[in-house]
Amino acid sequence: MNSPDSPEAPAPSCSAKGCRDAAVWVLAWNNPKLHTPERRKTWLACEEHREHLSQFLGVRGFLKDVVKLDEWVQPEGSERL
Repeated sequence: MNSPDSPEAPAPSCSAKGCRDAAVWVLAWNNPKLHTPERRKTWLACEEHREHLSQFLGVRGFLKDVVKLDEWVQPEGSERL
């Protein structure tokens, strides 16, 4: 348990530019020109920005999965959140 003097880890926030709302979604992605097929990088999204960020990654062919933050399991060899 944290004492009043110890800082708690900040809650994960949305990756959308300028947004600091709480993250609800994990957008797992991979740039096939740069990453091995099993590697997953992640962006976090609030409810408001999930669709926009998903579309941005999707039109580039990068989006691999969209999962609720509380259900996300980090694959082996992927970047940390």
